[in-house]
Amino acid sequence: MPKRGGTEVFRITGARQGLADDVRGRQRRYVISMTVRTLSVIAAAVLWNVERHVAIVALALGILLPYIAVVIANAGRESAPSLPSTFVPTPTRPELGAAEAEDDADADRPQGRK
Repeated sequence: MPKRGGTEVFRITGARQGLADDVRGRQRRYVISMTVRTLSVIAAAVLWNVERHVAIVALALGILLPYIAVVIANAGRESAPSLPSTFVPTPTRPELGAAEAEDDADADRPQGRK
C-alpha cells in the first residue's frame, strides 16, 4: 500500500527469527539432549544389576541420543514455506464493466430517444 511518498509497505510477520535467537535456541536444545543422554547413561549404570532390561533401554538411548541431538542442533535457518508474504500489494480500484458503462450512458440520454 503506497504512502504519500510512494514507498512500499512490508509486513514484519514474515521475518525470520534473529540469528542470535536462533543459535541460542539450538544450543539450548543440544544441552537438554545431552543432559538426557547423561542421565540415561547414569541410569543404565545404576540399574545394570537391578533391572537389566531397563538398563539396556537406557544405554541404547544414551548411545543414539548424541546423533539425534547433533542433527537437531544443526537443523536451523531454513525458510518456512507457511509464512505469509512480506510484501503487501498495492490495492487496485475495480474498473467499470461494460454493462455498467452502458447503464450509465443510458441514464444520461434523454428518455424519448434510444
